[in-house]
Amino acid sequence: MSASTSAANPLATQSLNQADFLKLLVTQMSSQDPLNPESDTQFAAQLAQFSSLQATQTMSGNLQTIQATGLLGQTVAVTPSIGGNPVSGVVTGVEIASGTPEIIVNGQAYTLSQLVAVKPTPTAAPTAPPTPTPTPTPTTPTTPPRGSPNSSAGSTTNY
Repeated sequence: MSASTSAANPLATQSLNQADFLKLLVTQMSSQDPLNPESDTQFAAQLAQFSSLQATQTMSGNLQTIQATGLLGQTVAVTPSIGGNPVSGVVTGVEIASGTPEIIVNGQAYTLSQLVAVKPTPTAAPTAPPTPTPTPTPTTPTTPPRGSPNSSAGSTTNY
């Protein structure tokens, strides 16, 4: 790893992954005092704690990504990193930079830690669809069908 890489990302040299942890565990096991060995349950507990920590960090990153994508289309206020007044605008995109989600507001990327407020996005008032004008229907006299009680042709009533 070059000096410029570690200067750009200081956490890269401080983070351990599971392979590093297992190397340390093997070194610890091989270097322990044979007359006073560590318990194997302690090693298993350390591995479980490390795995739990990794899972928690992954879940935290995923939740931040979900939160950032949930802001798409929302009006937000963010504080610029160089100071100054908060900037307001609509979130138009989300970028993942070095594993951290950043929201895009007015063409500029901001981290979620710079988020100050989320405001309701103004929407245009819904317009009602135009009401169709009724077309006049021609009125034609209707004659009841033959054999109906109202027709006079061909009906006979027996009492």
